[in-house]
Amino acid sequence: MHIEFRHLRTIKAIHEAGGLARAADQLNITQSALSHQVKGLEAQAGVELFVRRSKPLRLSAAGLRLLRAAEKILPEVEALQAEFSGLRDGRSGRLHIAIECHACFEWLFPVLEAFRKLWPDVDVDIRPGLAFDAMPALQKEEVDLVVSSDPEDLSGVGFHHLFDYAPVFVAAKAHPLAGKPFVEAEDFRGQTLITYPVERTRLDVFSQLLMPAKVEPAAVRQAELTAVILLLVASNRGVAVLPDWVVREVKYSSDYVTRPLTAAGITRRLYAAIRTEDEGKPYMRDLVRLAGEEARRLQAA
Repeated sequence: MHIEFRHLRTIKAIHEAGGLARAADQLNITQSALSHQVKGLEAQAGVELFVRRSKPLRLSAAGLRLLRAAEKILPEVEALQAEFSGLRDGRSGRLHIAIECHACFEWLFPVLEAFRKLWPDVDVDIRPGLAFDAMPALQKEEVDLVVSSDPEDLSGVGFHHLFDYAPVFVAAKAHPLAGKPFVEAEDFRGQTLITYPVERTRLDVFSQLLMPAKVEPAAVRQAELTAVILLLVASNRGVAVLPDWVVREVKYSSDYVTRPLTAAGITRRLYAAIRTEDEGKPYMRDLVRLAGEEARRLQAA
């Protein structure tokens, strides 16, 4: 048998209407065309689908079996059509995000909460980009957006400015370096540096300060959570370097102070890397806008 979606719609319409005339009106075809369609379907099946001597027109056992198939299949087809329509219109889609900035989880979650309310039909997921090569994954369409502070010249990828931030030195009030107006690379010699558990090249304190100066701290201690890092710093167990907005947002204690890195300070820029073919999607533009708004809120706090 060669059963088409129109056959399933026909069986369902005749059953619900109770006759060919009303079903033909519902399907917007002539009664003659509908009767011809039914006869063709019965010829394929080799059995009658209707008990024709009954009023209203009643489905036979074979017709009821086909009706059950129609009631199962047609809603799935309609849902698929609605999904494709949403993709074409930009109402739905996929937004899988990779984050190369460990501290950015603190900033991103409020952004995604606002985004979820605006775009409930967009499938959102987060992957920690520190665990894999995020940019190649973006080019291969394994993820759809990468939050990064290191723009690259990549074919088919655009980098959209989100916000600027300053990595700042954090130490307990009782720490000897807390009295300095700013700290330099040499000040880290002999210190225990508390960092997130990521590669050194992805940490501002190393990439922007210590590695260029060829300075190595006495020890490096790692902690997963910002609050834990600040707890250890406040207890004078070591020093840290964190984005300025993170220290303002996670107001853990008053027992530590922040100082600029170098006399001039260091400024870093955070970007959203997006495939150029996706840059025009309305929900992608909204995410970048919401991210900027949340960043400005944090910086003003």
